[in-house]
Amino acid sequence: MVGRLTLGSDLAALRSAFEAAAEPSNVEPMRAYMKGQFDFFGLKTPERRAITKPLVGEAKKSDADLLLAFAEACWRESEREFHYAGADCLRAGAKHLRSSDLRRVRALIQEHSWWDTIDGLAAWVVGPMVAADSELSFVMDDWIDDPDMWVARTAILHQLSFKQSTDGERLFRYCDARASDTEFFIRKALGWALRQYARFEPEAVALYVAENDDVLSGLTKREALKHIGSTS
Repeated sequence: MVGRLTLGSDLAALRSAFEAAAEPSNVEPMRAYMKGQFDFFGLKTPERRAITKPLVGEAKKSDADLLLAFAEACWRESEREFHYAGADCLRAGAKHLRSSDLRRVRALIQEHSWWDTIDGLAAWVVGPMVAADSELSFVMDDWIDDPDMWVARTAILHQLSFKQSTDGERLFRYCDARASDTEFFIRKALGWALRQYARFEPEAVALYVAENDDVLSGLTKREALKHIGSTS
């Protein structure tokens, strides 16, 4: 059955595969970990990825419309494993996405939103799209001020995979824009993005944190300086 899974078919075969491998004893702990927001089959990551491996393989060579249609179909299902499958396929085929597809990716970001899908979409779908078309950086400049915290978190985290190509000035500007935010997921994202950039520009990050000590949250500073010092 797993071998017959395709991006172009309906999701009945994927549901059957998930149900056949389901672990009911894992369902409640998984629901509790996600604050009761989602249903689960109880599949751990290795088991889920073994099932979806043929789909991810197809995604690497599929066109944007098929990729997005599959992800959107997954998002319409209630179980979280479907959302993970859609996100994994988008990541695998991110190089095929067009700049105009960002609006459809944003729709996924704003539905069934939680860190476990948002972070992957930010770093491995939106990030590559921005890297492929620098004009999308200006869209991120709009997203950082969005009232939807998950859209803003995506803007903060979209450069996570950029390494030495990270636009430090833009990152610091985003930190300035959201430094006073009291939302945990924003504060954590700021620290994470700064910590990642510090792998390549530790002095710049340390200086930024020092100069903004009175406005950055303790959480953001601790995360940012984790590998280059402490906030004391």
